[in-house]
Amino acid sequence: MFKTLASVAAILLGAVIMMTGNSLLNLTLPLKLTAADFAPEAIGVIMAAYFAGLWAGAAYGRRLINAVGHIRAFAGFAGIIGAVALAYPMLFNPISWGVLRFLAGFCIAGVFAIMESWLNERTENKTRGQVLGVYMIVMYGAGISGQLMVNLWDLEALEGFVMAALLTSLSIVPVVLTRVEAPRLDRIQTMTFHQLYVASPLAVVGSCGAGAVMSSYYGMGPVFATDAGLNVLEISIFMASVILGGMLFQWPIGRLSDRFDRRAVLLVVLGVVALVCAAGIGATFRAAPLPVFLAIGMLLGGGMTTIYPICIAQAFDHLPRERYVAASGGLLLAYAVGATFGPIISAFAMGSLGPSAFFGFIGAVSLLYAAFVVYRKTARAGVPADRQEPVVGMTRMSPVAASLDPRAGPANGGADPGAPDATS
Repeated sequence: MFKTLASVAAILLGAVIMMTGNSLLNLTLPLKLTAADFAPEAIGVIMAAYFAGLWAGAAYGRRLINAVGHIRAFAGFAGIIGAVALAYPMLFNPISWGVLRFLAGFCIAGVFAIMESWLNERTENKTRGQVLGVYMIVMYGAGISGQLMVNLWDLEALEGFVMAALLTSLSIVPVVLTRVEAPRLDRIQTMTFHQLYVASPLAVVGSCGAGAVMSSYYGMGPVFATDAGLNVLEISIFMASVILGGMLFQWPIGRLSDRFDRRAVLLVVLGVVALVCAAGIGATFRAAPLPVFLAIGMLLGGGMTTIYPICIAQAFDHLPRERYVAASGGLLLAYAVGATFGPIISAFAMGSLGPSAFFGFIGAVSLLYAAFVVYRKTARAGVPADRQEPVVGMTRMSPVAASLDPRAGPANGGADPGAPDATS
């Protein structure tokens, strides 16, 4: 295991540096927009453009990568991300920022597709699960670090944008010095939404809902926290709390869903998320202190981040093993579709009903999905626990991470070459 980690250390380092800069920027932008008195609706659309770019990059980015090669594509994507970070303060208007956000999302998807393909190439079958676990931990840590870095400079200063661009540039160094030849990404196929829905309606709807609530939290959470009276330091800690909650609760909840009917576990998780959102609405009206919001953020993180991995496992329970990678890629695109619309709907709700609608939207999506889970329990019998695939934490950056999934069989061999792209 140590030898394997040493062989992918450069890739992990590049991923950590890139994720740190991206996380810093993803918090700086909504804070800047809020400080400039942009309407919540405008902020929601701008934040959603990033997730639309992620969808486009996940669906079509690999064509560009295969055309020019991994090294050139990575350098190009990273260069654009760095240039976008510096362009934000120069082009401070909603239309420009929406376009820049879309470009950033597209390029981020391409960057992580390349890095994850290298991780897959360097990882042996027996160590893929461990490497994926380490990858998830360092990505969580980088996300928290980036959120907290926003406190190093005044919000009105340019250093945050400069640091994000600097980190992006530095992430290129360890990756482009990697000598291994990465596999062609046309091996990574996806299933259409229709194929996935036939196999597991619960997984498709749940992935879309998970994208909606997670993107709403990351896109509109800083706007809510500002309206709730938190300062920049408190906002950064509040935003980081959901990542910490995911780190603490995702594994034990996943294990519970392996031992019992996943749908019953999902109902409990969704019910807890809805109750926590109700508590969040009450805390907003009472102007509760920071520790209350941190507890809410951690519990929400523990619940929200669990939905997507459980949905993947639910789909795998109803598919042959050779379709796992294709299904995982298709569910990622379903997640991205939900993530594109989540901040927009949440923003318009907040613009009409006030900041408490931030929790109201997440709670409403959770209850709607819970109702769908109840319906599906009556429509199809559950898979016995001893025949269920285990829940494994997955990244939500590119479909290539699915090839690292230890459930998918031999490396590079789990993809289904006959599965069409998820473009519908």
